[in-house]
Amino acid sequence: MGNASDAGALRHDWSRQDAEALFALPFNDLLFRAHAVHRRFFDPQAVQVSTLLSIKTGACPEDCAYCPQSTRFDTGLDVEQLMEVERVLESARAARAAGASRFCMGAAWRSPKDRDLPLLGAMVRGVKALGLETCMTLGMIDAEQARELARAGLDYYNHNIDTSPEYYREIITTRNFQQRLDTLAHVREAGMKVCSGGIVGMGEAREDRAGMLHALATLPVHPESVPVNLLVRVAGTPLADAAGLDPLEFVRTIAVARILMPASHVRLSAGRENMSDELQALAFFAGANSIFHGAKLLTTSNPESQRDIELFQRLGLHPEHHAMVADDVAIPGTSALAEPRFYDAAAR
Repeated sequence: MGNASDAGALRHDWSRQDAEALFALPFNDLLFRAHAVHRRFFDPQAVQVSTLLSIKTGACPEDCAYCPQSTRFDTGLDVEQLMEVERVLESARAARAAGASRFCMGAAWRSPKDRDLPLLGAMVRGVKALGLETCMTLGMIDAEQARELARAGLDYYNHNIDTSPEYYREIITTRNFQQRLDTLAHVREAGMKVCSGGIVGMGEAREDRAGMLHALATLPVHPESVPVNLLVRVAGTPLADAAGLDPLEFVRTIAVARILMPASHVRLSAGRENMSDELQALAFFAGANSIFHGAKLLTTSNPESQRDIELFQRLGLHPEHHAMVADDVAIPGTSALAEPRFYDAAAR
């Protein structure tokens, strides 16, 4: 695993045993090491804030056991077709006015059809023109689709690997682990930034959590964003009755992600609504420095805006913003923010 003096080195040669050994450290030792790494690469008080808008909901043919958007499970979800560009831009304008720095768009597809790409490209160009970073999650994409999205100006593409290679078939059978890695390779080769993480609390063992992070940390380039989702158990899905994960094990997962991928943003993603403020505070100390903000993440609940604002104030945190220039206006950086400002994409 290396000496403590190696902590924070950007490495891609971690072994699976290295990751498992980090998980096995005494809790205080693990958090001390992770926090030291975090301070080497980031402002420990800054948290990147993204908003997520579902631009196409439900009717996905995949059988991901955690997902309420699958056609294979009866979850009572209302299907919504792909949004019109102007509706997406209305939400993006509101996000910009509220101080958002990145606007993420998600569609429940196995993969987009080529005929969808012009409309998706128009969304990207429109949001970019507002001075916002853009991210999309559309399922698997091939090399040409990745290039077309990159030509439109897409900054980030999200495609999670979900779990370890060994546990993967317990969760999904309609696509394989290598297909997920192939999509990430297409995204990287097209010149976009990668957002990729996984879900914990699906009945996997600690070794699987180590395996998931090891798979990401040994990619040729680490993902710029690593979302760590805590399973949201949805009635009607196969994982509706999954046992809950020990909260301290969740914090361990955040800490190991920070050590293995020291320059990546580690995001607290789905499941935050069920986390106490104390658990989130521990996760931020362990190296989490990104959240999805807003009352809804695609189809699952998220903490209300006021709760996040109050938590940031209690912890002395502030949103991480980047100076960006839109077609008609400069977007201020963090120093211009008197207090945390967030945008709720679901409140329309």
